[in-house]
Amino acid sequence: MSRRTRHTCLKISLLLLLSAWASAAEDEGDFSCHVSYNGLKYDLTKIKGQQVVKRTRETPPSTMIDTVVFDLCEGLQPDEGVDEKDQCPSGTRACLTKTNRKEGSDDRIVAVIPLASSPLTDVQYSELSSPKGLSVSFKGSTYPPPNGDDPIPQTFNVNLICDPDAVDLEFSSYDGRDMWVEWRTSAGCGFGGPGEPPETHPSEDTDKDEKSVGSGIGYFFLLLFLALIGYFGLGAYYNYSTYGASGLDLIPHRDFWREVPYMLRDVVSHLCSAVRPHSASRGGYIAV
Repeated sequence: MSRRTRHTCLKISLLLLLSAWASAAEDEGDFSCHVSYNGLKYDLTKIKGQQVVKRTRETPPSTMIDTVVFDLCEGLQPDEGVDEKDQCPSGTRACLTKTNRKEGSDDRIVAVIPLASSPLTDVQYSELSSPKGLSVSFKGSTYPPPNGDDPIPQTFNVNLICDPDAVDLEFSSYDGRDMWVEWRTSAGCGFGGPGEPPETHPSEDTDKDEKSVGSGIGYFFLLLFLALIGYFGLGAYYNYSTYGASGLDLIPHRDFWREVPYMLRDVVSHLCSAVRPHSASRGGYIAV
């Protein structure tokens, strides 16, 4: 192989290596619904899928309806039956549509704003302290303002509030630049290292403790029952094989078990007398 050929092969190999590295870097930079932040992990796959949240504003003589459609884990699919100009491009992660509604007239879409695009390579996280949760911010493209000034970069922000018992989605605000959505969901509850379960309610912990206590008592009585069966079975076999006993004589330590009812009666009588002692009787005599 000539020197020139080896040089060409080296160039090709280097280009292929750089391409593979760039592709891997792009994949790593893309947003994943498994988030690790500040020592906690968040599983957002619980809330994957298309979500819709609306806000209605009165603008007499009409009404303005702001509709946000988003999917944190995948790009939005085109809505069949809707004009291409009246919806965001395919692959958009979050889309804001402003619809003007006036009595006696058809609804009119006045703005379609892509808030976040796919793939998502610019995502920022912050931890919420009170209430606990995770805030996720997606950078989007620019959109021209109504007054014709420079296009404004858009951001889509979701506050995931830790609440395992609720799935409440709320349109918080939009100021022409930042879109804020509040979502109460279990996906906002962070958990520790790999394999550790999410945080549970104190009530769940209490239920588990009660179950463990109950199961412990059950195991104790089960073992006691099995021990008694083994005791009587082995004792009966011993009496039969050694003494040729039959009937009640098979019971091991028969004399002891015969005395058990009387012993229990004496114990109960003693306890009752200890709890309710008799007052000393002096036979009617009174000390002078």
